Amino acid sequence: MSLRVIAGIAKGRKLHSVPGDSTRPVMDRVKEALFNILAGDVIHSRWWDLFAGTGAIGIEALSRGAAFARFSDSNRIAVETIHNNLAHCQFEGVSEVRRGDAFSMLAHPPDREFEFVYIAPPQYKGMWIKALQTVDEFIGWLSENGTVIVQIDPKEVQTISLTGLIESDRRKYGSTLLIFYDRIAKLRPD
Repeated sequence: MSLRVIAGIAKGRKLHSVPGDSTRPVMDRVKEALFNILAGDVIHSRWWDLFAGTGAIGIEALSRGAAFARFSDSNRIAVETIHNNLAHCQFEGVSEVRRGDAFSMLAHPPDREFEFVYIAPPQYKGMWIKALQTVDEFIGWLSENGTVIVQIDPKEVQTISLTGLIESDRRKYGSTLLIFYDRIAKLRPD
């Protein structure tokens, strides 16, 4: 599968794939649908592409006007691929790449807030549930109007009990399901 940036300032740039089968790149039609749903909310936003793989989602966000993107992955080759793709698209100055365990990173006190956290881990391992629950527990990672976007196979869907997040939308594209969880607005005293 050929990976590319669909729109924005890096439109048409080809992205390197991670060698092997350790990642599952998002299809262009899913990526396009995602960014059509978010539309203008992407501009000036901050993203965390949690299980980043090639970095395609965060790079697409940067190309469409996001202010910053953090990319994390535990796979050394994926991290090298992300660095290469960021350099190719000239986004090194508005991004950072971290190698390590996503759950450990999420369990640390937040060092910044993100408008969007994108969770697309390896399939059929329940990792999306653990990642979503960890964001819910450490809700400070999300800005007040923040959204967590989960990309899974529809067969992986489960009902999850959350306290700081609420499901706001879900969209199915073939064998890919996007689920959107919004941060529940903080209760304000009268």
